[in-house]
Amino acid sequence: MRWYLCLPLLAAMPAAASAGPLTFDAALRKAESEGPSIRARMLGIEAARSARGAAGTLPDPTLGASVESFPISGPLAFEPLRDDFTMARIGVSQDIPNLAKRHAQQARADSDIQAAEAETAIETRSVEVGTALAWINLAYAQRRLAALDDLLSNLEGVVDTTQRAITSGGTRPAQTLAGQQAIAALRDRRSELVANVARARAQLTRWTGDPAPEIDGEIPDFTVDEATLRAGLDHHPAIGMIDAQAGQADADIRLADAGRRSDFGVNLAYQRRDPRFGDYVSAGVTVSLPFFTRNRQNANIAAAQANAGRVLAEREATKRSLAADLDADLADHRMHHEQWVRAHDTLQPLARQRVALETASYAAGRASLVDIADAYAALADATLTTLEREALVAADGARLTLTYRSNQP
Repeated sequence: MRWYLCLPLLAAMPAAASAGPLTFDAALRKAESEGPSIRARMLGIEAARSARGAAGTLPDPTLGASVESFPISGPLAFEPLRDDFTMARIGVSQDIPNLAKRHAQQARADSDIQAAEAETAIETRSVEVGTALAWINLAYAQRRLAALDDLLSNLEGVVDTTQRAITSGGTRPAQTLAGQQAIAALRDRRSELVANVARARAQLTRWTGDPAPEIDGEIPDFTVDEATLRAGLDHHPAIGMIDAQAGQADADIRLADAGRRSDFGVNLAYQRRDPRFGDYVSAGVTVSLPFFTRNRQNANIAAAQANAGRVLAEREATKRSLAADLDADLADHRMHHEQWVRAHDTLQPLARQRVALETASYAAGRASLVDIADAYAALADATLTTLEREALVAADGARLTLTYRSNQP
């Protein structure tokens, strides 16, 4: 009985053992292997491959049964047993589309598989980019929260020191008000950062399926190679999707052109008459006659050719759009990098130096707690701004590298 009570715990052990902090690469693997949208696209590929087996095959034969030459007037009306011509007929017929049409159907099925694979590649790329950005956003949200906690702890220490000085009678009580106001302001910002962490974690949950993801490991440093990214646009998944659609359009042209050729059919029938006269067997061949091609087959061919031209035009438009988006994203990346360098090398060091100077002046009696509070507020702004700009640079690198990289190795 005790073993039965332990079964739920034993069932939960594998899940608990597999749970743990997610590195960047582990998050990507988890999102790609367990993402429902990718599974949906994979099922689409499986469906297209299953349909390929039926493409180009002969249609099902047709079974027919009838009563022929049944009298409805005259002296033998409605008396088929006395009539010499009434017979029961049962037969089988088989339609045989022309070979060009069957090959075109197979080509269309192959292009459908390629289109499903292209859709999967696009969705995989989207999931990969979304997961990468969610992981990076969570990492920097936690960094900003930790940095603010450190500054808040230091400021609280200064305010506590001032409070003890007031108790001993060495400082005016009003001086603590500025410090308490600064602490309250930083705590407000901390609440915002806590919310940012929760939002970033929710986004990572969306992509990985982990209900409470915890990240681990270093933030990846993506090297942005502009020339390589531009050279790989021809092999972008979006272009691959257009190429697959072009294959479908070409197959449709072949299928429409095959409509100008004759289809065939064969039939075989057995006919039973009155036993006095014996039975019959009939066999025949049918041939379709595409005489009126102008209003039917030629119209279908023209429509298929126009659709193929549309796909080619969309390919060029998609390529231009990708190139324009890449240039715009590269420009933003350069701007974000310059701003981050300025904040890291200038703004943050100056803010730290100001805190150090104001603290020394306060210890020497030449500055008030208001000056220290202002200095800590400025340092908090500079620190958070630096981390925000660094997060933009990291996100830009991930987005550029993962979004625009070539599908080919």
